[in-house]
Parts: sequence; structure tokens; C-alpha cells
Amino acid sequence: MESQPCRFMLRELPELLERARGALASFVKADRENLVFLPNATAGVNTVLASFPFRPGDRLLTTSHDYFACHNALMVNAERRGAVVDTVSIPFPLSSEEEIVEGVLSAVTPKTRLALLDHVSSPTGLVFPVGRLLLELQGRGVECLVDGAHAPGMLPLELETLRPAFYTGNLHKWTCLPKGAAFLYVRPDLQEKIRPLSISHLREENGEGTPFQREFRWQGTRDYTPWLVIPEALSFLGSLLPGGWEELRENNHRKVVEGRRVLAEVLNTPPPCPPGLLGSLASLPLPPSESSSCEIDPLQERLYRHYHIEVPIMTLSQPPRRLIRISAQIYNRKEEYKALAEALGEELRRR
Repeated sequence: MESQPCRFMLRELPELLERARGALASFVKADRENLVFLPNATAGVNTVLASFPFRPGDRLLTTSHDYFACHNALMVNAERRGAVVDTVSIPFPLSSEEEIVEGVLSAVTPKTRLALLDHVSSPTGLVFPVGRLLLELQGRGVECLVDGAHAPGMLPLELETLRPAFYTGNLHKWTCLPKGAAFLYVRPDLQEKIRPLSISHLREENGEGTPFQREFRWQGTRDYTPWLVIPEALSFLGSLLPGGWEELRENNHRKVVEGRRVLAEVLNTPPPCPPGLLGSLASLPLPPSESSSCEIDPLQERLYRHYHIEVPIMTLSQPPRRLIRISAQIYNRKEEYKALAEALGEELRRR
């Protein structure tokens, strides 16, 4: 690209991007014309919220398990246009997905226009039953923006079957692509309403693809590398186990459930949700922190400095407010979870 940028950008890049979009479309079971590339899922959420036709008095629905950055975007866009945000408190621990479904549906009003739903909650690791929720909400006239930041590679996706209004997902997490690789799915009937955050050249020009596709394809000069390696990354990860992606997902799920069991014994707490509500992330409640003013939790810092273990200590907007979150990928070993459990036990005994 750098040796001949004009040749690359004008003659080679369009075909390479279409190849990448085709590979992504096959992976998430979506029509390629409904997919555009973005740098991350937070950008996807912001893109939809900035374009969605809210009116004063509209109500927007989210849950207490949402990602803080996306919650902030929801609040800012609601404030700008006179809408109201309803945040549903979803319990954690919980015993079944019914508590999620009932909680969300109980907050729907005749003025609810849009629901922001996590597919996989970042703080808790809960897999939300988005299929059930979409059917129920769309039947009530509520469009859904699904934040699937953690879902691609962790869960099997069939977006044309799911058929949300909007779905955004990251590819740098469970598909191990470079940072800067994400996508946004927009249902065809809504594509005319959605504009990129950076407006550039191509929307009004004649050329291949719809105005929606052309406008998102070019948003100024940027590095296209993270998207261009999608075919190779998906193929490589799918080749690591005999059963392909299905076996990889199942392997990661079993591993994180076992890791959670080991930590739960040290914390002397029951698992906070059934295994069926997990993918490859799992969180467990921790005792309250001795300090809430630090950007990095003191326990996370001690685990890193004293034991060379990096593990996120997450915060939730409701009790229990402090969680330890583990994950599992093919390269993780059960000994790592045992080492974390031993270090965590030592630290908790010092309190």
C-alpha cells in the first residue's frame, strides 16, 4: 500500500474489501449488503444513536448490564433530543433467562422506540436471550440495537435469522483480529436513515453498491488492514481443532465454566448463573473494595504486581458492585485458573 498508495486505494482495495465482507457475511450468516465495517462496536452504537430519528418524549430502553461507554452514548443522544432513558435492573446473580426477559419487557411503554441490548454483557458475561427479546420487543413496535461486542467467535451468529434492526460486533476479541476490526449490520429498511459519524465523498457518487455501502466504505484516510485480514483470521482459528469453530466455542465454554468453579470455591460463593447463560466469559461477585476512587481496582493491581496475573475487576451499577471476570480462549490452560484462585485466596485472607 505505501509503495503505491494510488494503485492500492483505487484499484486493489475495493476488491479486497469485498472479499473480506464476503467472509464476514458467511461467518455471521448475513447478507453482505447489510454489513459495513467500523473500527469497534462502540462506534457502531454511536453511529446508530446519532442517526436514529428520536423525537422529544421518546423512551429508550437499556439494562443495568450494559457497557458504560454505550450507556453514556445513549444518555448523551437522549439528552440532545429530549428523549428519556429507562434502565432496567437485571439481577445478578440470577437463576434463569426468564428474569432477563421479564425484566426487559416490564419496562416497555407505548413511547418506547429503541432498546439497547447486550448480546454478551461485558461486566457479567451473561449471554442475553436476544432471539426471544427481539421477537417480543419488535412485536411491541420497539426496534433493537444489539451490542454484540463479545459475540462474534464466542457464539454462533445467524443475523438474517435474528433480523435485528441493528447489530454491531467486534472482531478483535474472540476472532483474534487486529484492533480496529468491527462491523455494523443494518436491516435494509433502515439503511437510508443511518449515516456514518464521519461524512465523506462517496454517498452521492455513482458506483457499485448502495449509497449506504458507499458512504461507509470511505470515511477519510485510514488503515484498512484490520478488515482485510478477516478471511485469513477466520480460516486460521477455524482450523485449530478438528470440529472447527463449533468445537472451538464449546472448548472455550467448558474451560470458562471449570475456571469459574475453581474460583467459586475460593470465594465460597455459588455460581451466580447457570452455565447455559455463559459463553467464554464468566464473572463472580467479590467482597466490597477498600477503595472505590481508583481507576484500577486495588485487588487487580495487587494480582498484577505480586503474582503477574492480569484479570479484570469489573464494576456493576447495582449490587454486587464488584466482580472478577475470567475468560477462556484456546491458548488458556486450567493451571492458569488454579494459579489465579490461589493468588486470590491469599489476597482475600490478608483483608
